[in-house]
Amino acid sequence: MKMSPEFTKAQQNMQPGVITSNGFLGDDHRNVVEIVEADEEHFAALGIDFDEIAERLRFLMNEGRKGLGEPITVSDRWIVTVYEARGHLASPFEDGVFRKVNAQIEWAPDGNASGKTILVSDLSLHLLEHYHFLQGRGSPFRLEPPDLKEVLAY
Repeated sequence: MKMSPEFTKAQQNMQPGVITSNGFLGDDHRNVVEIVEADEEHFAALGIDFDEIAERLRFLMNEGRKGLGEPITVSDRWIVTVYEARGHLASPFEDGVFRKVNAQIEWAPDGNASGKTILVSDLSLHLLEHYHFLQGRGSPFRLEPPDLKEVLAY
């Protein structure tokens, strides 16, 4: 894959201060396409699938919303807390605007907290689903493939 005009514009939008104060790239100096390709290779090496991960994340976020901001146990395997901040965030790919909804998902086998968590937002889920973009290393909402595999019990 190469840097298409769509990815070039998205990378400009991902810079700190354009959409968010921290941006989407963290301290990662690779371009967006290189980040996506590396994460796709990492998913393949771990034996995980973007569509299945997105489906599980969406399920957990939807179930977590039922807690109305309080932690709830889902399927006796996860503790999920969904919280919402005021406002919206635009996608750096200019393909939607998303509410500031975040979910903290903790792996909790048999309902017992493990301390292993991931943080996902509506926007980061969209970027994973549609672009396989997990954000750059060092980004506050970076979704690390090994953490996804471990926390989601994939």
